[in-house]
Amino acid sequence: MNPWQLDFRDFDPDDEGRREALCTLGNGYFATRGAAPESRADGVHYPGTYVAGCYDRLTTTIAGREVENESLVNMPNWLPLSFRIDEGAWFDPVQVELLDHEQELDLERGILVRRLRFRDERAHTTRVVQRRFVHMSRPHLAGLETTLVAEDWSGPMTFRCGIDGRVTNCGVQRYRDLAGRHLVDHQSFEVAPNIAVLHARTSQSRIRVAEAARFRVFVAGELVDPGPSLVRQDDLIAHDIALDVEQNAEVRVEKIVSLHTSLDRASTEPVTEAVDDVRDAAGFDDLARSHSLAWTHLHHSFYCGLSMSEPAQQAVHLHLFHLLQTTSPNTVDLDAGIPARGLHGEAYRGHIFWDELFVLPTLDLRLPQLARALLLYRYRRLQQARKAARDAGFAGAMFPWQSGSNGREETQRLHLNPRSGRWLPDHTHLQRHIGLAIAHNVWHYHRASGDEEFFADFGAEMILEIARFFASLTQYDRSRDRYVIRGVVGPDEYHTAYPGRDRPGIDNNAYTNIMTAWLCRTAVHVLRELPGQRRGELIDALEIRHAEIDRWKRISQRMFVPFHGDGIISQFDGYDRLAELDWDAYRQRYGDIQRLDRILEAENDDPNRYQASKQADVLMLFYLLSAEELGEILGRLGYPMPSIPDNIEYYLKRTSHGSTLSAVVHAWVLSRSRRHRALEFFDDVLASDVHDTQHGTTAEGIHLAAMAGSIDLLQRCFAGIEIRDGALHLNPLWPSELGPLELSIRYQGQPVTIKVTGRTATIRTSPGRKRAPITCTCGTRTVCLGPGETARFSLEHPVRGADPTSFA
Repeated sequence: MNPWQLDFRDFDPDDEGRREALCTLGNGYFATRGAAPESRADGVHYPGTYVAGCYDRLTTTIAGREVENESLVNMPNWLPLSFRIDEGAWFDPVQVELLDHEQELDLERGILVRRLRFRDERAHTTRVVQRRFVHMSRPHLAGLETTLVAEDWSGPMTFRCGIDGRVTNCGVQRYRDLAGRHLVDHQSFEVAPNIAVLHARTSQSRIRVAEAARFRVFVAGELVDPGPSLVRQDDLIAHDIALDVEQNAEVRVEKIVSLHTSLDRASTEPVTEAVDDVRDAAGFDDLARSHSLAWTHLHHSFYCGLSMSEPAQQAVHLHLFHLLQTTSPNTVDLDAGIPARGLHGEAYRGHIFWDELFVLPTLDLRLPQLARALLLYRYRRLQQARKAARDAGFAGAMFPWQSGSNGREETQRLHLNPRSGRWLPDHTHLQRHIGLAIAHNVWHYHRASGDEEFFADFGAEMILEIARFFASLTQYDRSRDRYVIRGVVGPDEYHTAYPGRDRPGIDNNAYTNIMTAWLCRTAVHVLRELPGQRRGELIDALEIRHAEIDRWKRISQRMFVPFHGDGIISQFDGYDRLAELDWDAYRQRYGDIQRLDRILEAENDDPNRYQASKQADVLMLFYLLSAEELGEILGRLGYPMPSIPDNIEYYLKRTSHGSTLSAVVHAWVLSRSRRHRALEFFDDVLASDVHDTQHGTTAEGIHLAAMAGSIDLLQRCFAGIEIRDGALHLNPLWPSELGPLELSIRYQGQPVTIKVTGRTATIRTSPGRKRAPITCTCGTRTVCLGPGETARFSLEHPVRGADPTSFA
């Protein structure tokens, strides 16, 4: 096995959706699924193309209600490059005898290769090789090449090369009752005998999109002019290229495509830009070389040297690959967030949730300018968040659980249970904790990057306005002499109301309450850290009064946290009074119970009745906060520090792991107490999309937060890299049996290489221009390192006993 290559053998129509998602190619500006060039959306294939930040809204009547949904738009399909022999049918792998079929995704160079041999109805044998890329340093360009050899025949054949605008958003089966035709006003034309253009606009957001495709034909290595004919069929434009093929002569058709939209910066208008771009573009081979070079530079910044099993290395490389295809240096100048399913499919309609909580720690320590840009996506929507809070009767900024174009709440109010076929009310918009995640991301970025300019100009304002919202969300409960938060939904998502209660939401979600106490104290620190002039400006602009700051301090000292039993943090007020679920009975009856909520609803039951969670909720506290931080917060609130292992064990027994993020969090929280179990969950994270462990969801788009979470597990959990108190801390948990782990990061502008072996940890700074020394701590030892210096730490308690073959 090559850990830098993902291979698929044979052609399996039932698995094509997963393969297309995993073989998506992108560059942070746009991405295209790994569908075959001759395919259309037909239940087997789904050749989707998505541009970061390009959304559109459509309205559908569902269950007697008008429902508006905003979706990431499926753009015109630039892939079509097919062929037919003589006057036969256009190539379809299902209609011929496939002798060989393989597809290889080169994770090092960002190139997808497809090889096949087939025998047609006339017993002619043909060999085909196809390569494609979506250019990493020329973000508007993509390339596709088909090389064909007639092994035992000669005769006429025709290639068809074009752009297909006959696309809709129909890639997720449960959304197919929703309106999906986002592109309108299609126009197409030919600007040269080998260049075709198609442009359209989105129906509501009125984003104009243009694609221009240029082809060239080579026979036996020589460029030829085949005299193509133009084809128009509805909203498809193509060139038919007729050739006489000699036996064993190599015929190569290369296609270069440029994609532009009216959202682009430094652009006159998309049609002109697309045409000029494709006219001036180099040939396929030259573009492939510069594209691969750009990937080499990215791999250098995200270097992750692994000695574990090859399947595990392959999964880690795949996860980094898809992370960088969704968010890359090309994203820095875009107004785009982090879609939960990447730019790889239409699940969740391309919306942005809290996934940056799991993604940004990897970017903060490698490409801080990219992390900064993604945080600015939130800042630009601060005014919309203020309006949302004001409309709901609160102060400050209330960010939406699901965000899209302008930052309004995009969470659907109805959702379909595919198991029962019923449309049900959806109250997950009450996940107010999204604001806590945004504030935590800003604070972590500030500590990791040392970007004081961002903090003063943008970050502090976000934290203060989010703190203001959560402070207004709290109510003072005189009977408890504490502050409480009522009517929210926690990270768990299964519990959106109390059984028998009409009002949605639950009270005093422990994660929300504790993180609110953290946030209020952090907001006070923010005001202290700001330079005097900027502090005064913000206090004046936001009209922050001493009474409000005093309230933040009181909340950080008197927030209510529910407990039950012997030191168990209750997921929310009353959680312990819910019924226990017979987990064994449901596993015996259904096998896979990850989506227990759908199972229960289909049985006319309700997950709100049970102590059953979809994913980590209370345990998120141990994921975001160190034991010392959590103990400090609880101590300030007047609560004793509970037993972390006891809480982990309690909730582990009551979680169905219906989200891929659950395995990330459980691997993290178990790493210091039950390492074998932690590695099992790490295996689950690595396998989640490669093996589609959620049974069909990968075809709808990869799970980006889980992919990034696997990298974060390596760096912050197993390697123990932590940024706090103005220092780079190491507290490794890396099993020595797995060999050395080596990572490249960037801490406060200083390139740093960290190597962990299980017995030792080494920190090496990059030589170069003078930079301020950085403080590094491991155990009880602290050192200051200038450029080009190295420190080696001996680990007092090396991790032992792990199975070196367990990963993936």
